[in-house]
Amino acid sequence: MSNVLEHRTWRYATKKFDPAKSVSDENLQTLLEATRLSASSYGLQPYHVLVISDPKVKEQLKPASWGQSQITDASHIIVFANATDFGEELVDDFLENVSTTRNIPVDGLKGYSDFMKSKLMDLPAETKSNWTARQAYIAFGNLMQAAAELKIDTCPMEGFESDKYNDILGLNGKKLNAAVVLAVGYRSEADETQHLPKVRKSKEELFTII
Repeated sequence: MSNVLEHRTWRYATKKFDPAKSVSDENLQTLLEATRLSASSYGLQPYHVLVISDPKVKEQLKPASWGQSQITDASHIIVFANATDFGEELVDDFLENVSTTRNIPVDGLKGYSDFMKSKLMDLPAETKSNWTARQAYIAFGNLMQAAAELKIDTCPMEGFESDKYNDILGLNGKKLNAAVVLAVGYRSEADETQHLPKVRKSKEELFTII
């Protein structure tokens, strides 16, 4: 089996983390860089990522996470918060970065700027928010798989109350919304879930080859 499939077979949604084990700073930085390098539509990355290890903050988040133990037992809780709205500054800031990184005059990027703005600026607010959340999920998936390559356990979590997360983490004033959460750490030996075979659709049911 190739490493690509080995990592994905090894990974599972960890239900019980070992609170005595922490992700090293070196590995955490690798995970964050993998997240930063993730693809996004137009390269705009319309989201923000919060990395939480403070026990007090984790305790605050636990009741808003349906009391799930992963929140307090995992080494880190990583919250992907999508932009709930945006204006032309999203494109302008990105193209300033492109100009600096690639040593291209901003004026030379006007055509690309106009194109992006024509596709994004007139979208309804709800459509904008849904689009930014989908972009966050792309990075989220990359982080989860990078963790598997490092043999770091994760649990993707949508079982939480976004509005309460937004209040606790001060996201409302920043036009951000907690979209999805990833608990990161190391599995407990007591987690029986790790011994269960994966349940997935068959290739015949899942794929259509045209």
